[in-house]
Amino acid sequence: MIPGEKEGAPRADLKKPWSAVTKAAGIEGARIHDLRHSFASVGAGASLGLPIIGKLLGHSQAATTHRYAHLDADPMHKAVNTIGASLSAAMNGETKNNVVSLKRARKPT
Repeated sequence: MIPGEKEGAPRADLKKPWSAVTKAAGIEGARIHDLRHSFASVGAGASLGLPIIGKLLGHSQAATTHRYAHLDADPMHKAVNTIGASLSAAMNGETKNNVVSLKRARKPT
């Protein structure tokens, strides 16, 4: 709750303070609603599960959370990027994240 003018009462309008926050952050035009969508999409992309994300956002209906969590919800795209990054690291001799370095074949002399 963001306090309003009356003690114990929430602020009724966030337009003016939100405008000041977005201006200071250099993200003018961003809406609170945009942040909720980003929050849900990042959670979905991290496989946190829609029921948990919905509870965090205060949703009572799973369908609402499903609509919010759409930006990073393509598991095939995420999988191919993860596999590609691991193969690329292995081919470049990197051994982080349990990547095994691949030896390059020698050119015949």
